[in-house]
Amino acid sequence: MHFVEDLQGQAARAIEAMREAALAARAVHARAELMRHMRTTARKVKDRPRGEAVDLVVGEWMKAWALTPAAYPEVAAEMRAFTDAFCAYADRPDDAADARVRAAAQALEAALARSGTSLADQMAWRSECAHGWWELVVPRPPDLPPRPIPSDPAGRPFWTLGCADHCREP
Repeated sequence: MHFVEDLQGQAARAIEAMREAALAARAVHARAELMRHMRTTARKVKDRPRGEAVDLVVGEWMKAWALTPAAYPEVAAEMRAFTDAFCAYADRPDDAADARVRAAAQALEAALARSGTSLADQMAWRSECAHGWWELVVPRPPDLPPRPIPSDPAGRPFWTLGCADHCREP
């Protein structure tokens, strides 16, 4: 193989590796950010009765995603169980509560997959706290409402595009 063809092959393999890594990083980071937000929000309402706390957290979550709680009737039970698990974790962050959060996240992910989507995609495409670089990896469907996320890298690497300032932890 000649030099130019060799370089073209190396470039194609490197671009494919970058694509795979970017997709994997987006999926993990979007899920991690949702989990962080859920934990933070559940902690804010931990002194309320459980049903009220779950309602408040689900309400805040759906508001951040510009949805009504009825938007996903096929996953509503899993969303509430997921939220309830985070509220239980806020009350008592032990290994058993962590296992419950993990199981609830897995059940919600499975329910969303049956609906043709994923938790990572919904976080990346709907959340007002989405990080700007996620959209550069997998563009947001055009039928979704715009969000206040950073989108101009201003000469920086795309992966430095974070979330809106109001979504950052103090």
